[in-house]
Amino acid sequence: MASRVWLILCAALAALSLLAWPLPRDTLDWQPDLVAMQPWRAVSAAFVHWTPLHLAANLAGCAVLALLGLRAALGQREALAGLLALPLTQLGLLLRPELSRFAGLSGELHALATIAALALLTRPGRERWVGAAIALGLLTKLAFEAPLGPPLRITPGFDFPVAPFSHLTGALAGAIAWGLTMRRIKRSARPPHGT
Repeated sequence: MASRVWLILCAALAALSLLAWPLPRDTLDWQPDLVAMQPWRAVSAAFVHWTPLHLAANLAGCAVLALLGLRAALGQREALAGLLALPLTQLGLLLRPELSRFAGLSGELHALATIAALALLTRPGRERWVGAAIALGLLTKLAFEAPLGPPLRITPGFDFPVAPFSHLTGALAGAIAWGLTMRRIKRSARPPHGT
């Protein structure tokens, strides 16, 4: 089944988040001043969560994206793009050094949603429309979040501050990773015999 690898990726993101929950956050979270000496933070920060609600929200996001991937038959290339997007998402945070601490899967989840949307946009018929709807929804969400505004935002209903810039870096990382993994070799249109 094509979507098995995508499901494994979503399950691994969720499992690593659960495994990281009891670990000391300050040794794994994103801290731009430490990332050069502690490069694992470019990956580990995604699995750190500040509160149980933060963890639950991102686990729910993993489940939604797993279901989307199952329904859309996303495969190995999309999963590889998702893996590439993980460190790219965190490294993009270097553009906002005032974001001195960050944790959570939200950037990576935005990357996965972008990858799914782009994959669907390349397909014919109804799937293309679904991809367009997901892409439009992501763009609208990012615009309303104003990711270039304050680095942290208090959001009603959440007991942790949201970092909208991570959503933007995730979406961009997803698009870059998708582009890197989805290149297709264009075959020559010429007949093999020449003309």
